[in-house]
Amino acid sequence: MRPDAPDRPQPLPPARWWFALAWLSALTLLALVGCSSLPPREPQDSAAPGLVTVRGADGVVAGAQKRQTLQQLGNEGRHELLRHHLRTLTQTGDADLYRGNRTKLLVDGPATFAAMKAAIAKARSRILLESYIFEDQGVAAEIAELLLSRAAEGVAVAVIYDAVGSITTPAEFFKRLTDGGVAVCEFNPINPVRRPGYWGITHRDHRKLLVVDQQVAFTGGINISRVYGSGSASWRRSARTSGGAPIDDGWRDTQIEMRGPVVPALAQVFEATWREQGCKGGLGATPDKPLAAEPGDRVVKILASDPRDETNRIYTALIAAIDAAQVEVHISMAYFAPGQVFVQALCDAARRGVSVELVLPGRSDSSLVLHAGRSYYTQLLQAGVKIHEMDLAVMHAKTAVIDGVFSTVGSSNLDWISFVANNELNVIVLGEEFGGEMNALFERDRKDSRAVTLEAWERRGLGGRLMEGVGRMLERWL
Repeated sequence: MRPDAPDRPQPLPPARWWFALAWLSALTLLALVGCSSLPPREPQDSAAPGLVTVRGADGVVAGAQKRQTLQQLGNEGRHELLRHHLRTLTQTGDADLYRGNRTKLLVDGPATFAAMKAAIAKARSRILLESYIFEDQGVAAEIAELLLSRAAEGVAVAVIYDAVGSITTPAEFFKRLTDGGVAVCEFNPINPVRRPGYWGITHRDHRKLLVVDQQVAFTGGINISRVYGSGSASWRRSARTSGGAPIDDGWRDTQIEMRGPVVPALAQVFEATWREQGCKGGLGATPDKPLAAEPGDRVVKILASDPRDETNRIYTALIAAIDAAQVEVHISMAYFAPGQVFVQALCDAARRGVSVELVLPGRSDSSLVLHAGRSYYTQLLQAGVKIHEMDLAVMHAKTAVIDGVFSTVGSSNLDWISFVANNELNVIVLGEEFGGEMNALFERDRKDSRAVTLEAWERRGLGGRLMEGVGRMLERWL
């Protein structure tokens, strides 16, 4: 395990070892007792179509306005494919869409943190920040200073951090935020006496969300962590000049910036977690609606999953979209150990002529997850799925684009923990224009990766095969 892994805890200070021991003991006990299951893979035509609800700055849009919104979306291109995927969305539940948004893809840490810091600096009413990891070093410390500065100016600032993800961050760091006027909440504390009634050691908050006023929101795979101090391009440059030796920074990740009616809805996701966790401190008054109420043409759907839900909305929507795919499935994923049902969906798509391509890590901070995913390579490659592994940067993005019209960016990995144990947050952006941006990014990642062929894969060594077997056996607890 790399010590700077953004989604895996780092070595612990001595004073906190007993907390970690309690956590690992509880996790082991739960693993022995059993684990949750995922919803069955349903045929596309097994569910009656639901409703398409379109919301704008002034609430639900109906009649001619709704039809116009969907028509404009179809006019971007691939009209029939868009209608097909919209119908598929309704088969996994009512399609609650937000129109009139502007979106921007942010690639890697420097671009993401520059945009996030600019938004925080302009905050006038409130800032809501939720992150699995919140560190006290590097760019993370810069974010903290900005939050304190805005709180001192009277802006309401609230932070949710995960107790396990941020386990190495000193308690003094969060106390300084609290003393500076920031409302801070630890999600499901490891020590049950910290906040009685809110202890679920395997229930973690893996979301990454920033909402500033009602103006702008960010989500994706990027934690508030020092490892994002430089981008993946710096890793590639270092590798070329140092023979491929790894450096501390250079994580390849994706975030999305959104403006428009979807922003208040994302604020409500944060507010719901704040209430459910019994967090102390106010969130400030709800800001007025944005000055530019509908600044763009993007149509966005929010997928917020919680392990207490009857089904995982992210898993259900994504596997349904893969089953509905007619042209292409492009997935870039940090942790890929999704189980046999999901892998079979990818294989089935490839066998019916869909171009299915995956960009996955060639190196990872979790060796077992890496090998659990590789245990499916033979099955995938035999079915015609193309696999590419990224070696010169740590692939940490969680994105997919299907048929060029269904795109998703978020915090959820394709692994069992994301599906059944974590709070996760993804957004779906519909339409060919954004899908084109996503496919261009996928193409860039594919060029920076190494193709895995079936012939070469079948020549892998015994050690790798043994690790794959271990990873597969432990897949449900990774």
